[in-house]
Amino acid sequence: MKNRWFYGLTLALISAMFVITPAVMAEDMTADELVSEAKETVCEMPLAEARALLDKGEYLFVDCRTEKEFKMGHVPGAMNIPRGLLEFRVNSKIEDKNAKIIMYCKTGGRSCLATCTLCRMGYKNVSSLDRGWQGWEKAGYPID
Repeated sequence: MKNRWFYGLTLALISAMFVITPAVMAEDMTADELVSEAKETVCEMPLAEARALLDKGEYLFVDCRTEKEFKMGHVPGAMNIPRGLLEFRVNSKIEDKNAKIIMYCKTGGRSCLATCTLCRMGYKNVSSLDRGWQGWEKAGYPID
């Protein structure tokens, strides 16, 4: 009798796994869809506001483009932490989880995802620069 109960319970649990697992699995998404979803949850900093904050020196600008892109030009005083290495390097480069950070990349996609990541890692004051480096450059703001 105990064996039947055990086998019945095991069969029920295995069957439930096949019913529940697909419901909790993530759906297939494109990069654009991932960025759109991230934009719904992060704060995007308008260019003019970011420019004013640069002048005040109150925010840390973090460029999440590649090192090669960074060397071609960046926001004055910005720190480069490439998106692909962000999770591994940010804690040693920015220890203060309350630091005021503005993330940026070329157009705003990578920085939006990076901002989401930093928030998940416990950083409290992180924004993504609206329109990214291209927007900054088009506005004629300072460049290093």
